[in-house]
Amino acid sequence: MLTRKKEGDGGTPAGRFGLLHVYYRPDRQLPPATRLPVEPLTPRSGWCDDPGHGRYNRPVELPFAASHEKMWREDRLYDIVVVLDCNLYPAVKGKGSAIFFHIAREDYRPTEGCVAVAPDHMRLILSRIGPGADMLIHA
Repeated sequence: MLTRKKEGDGGTPAGRFGLLHVYYRPDRQLPPATRLPVEPLTPRSGWCDDPGHGRYNRPVELPFAASHEKMWREDRLYDIVVVLDCNLYPAVKGKGSAIFFHIAREDYRPTEGCVAVAPDHMRLILSRIGPGADMLIHA
């Protein structure tokens, strides 16, 4: 379920979203313990956020000509990042992309639409979930 989400609006969508896939920074830590699929990020990891592109709201390899988000970040926010089943199957152009569950800033400043928690909390949550787990986000 996805409600009132537009690309670039900065808001977190309300609904129930599956936790699908985990990416992590292998140069900074070991993979998180979880039963979800886990994959290391690389400096070439990206995510397409261009509603006009055929790879919209999908992982891409950099360099990538269309608008995209770099998954290999200098900050720690994507040291662990979980793909949420938000506007993926099918990806409706303009309804939001790159809505992730990731590491929070130390001061917990808002994200640009994602859900974020402290690193220890992320590892604890991931250790207790597996395929079929959902995140419920209230408006």
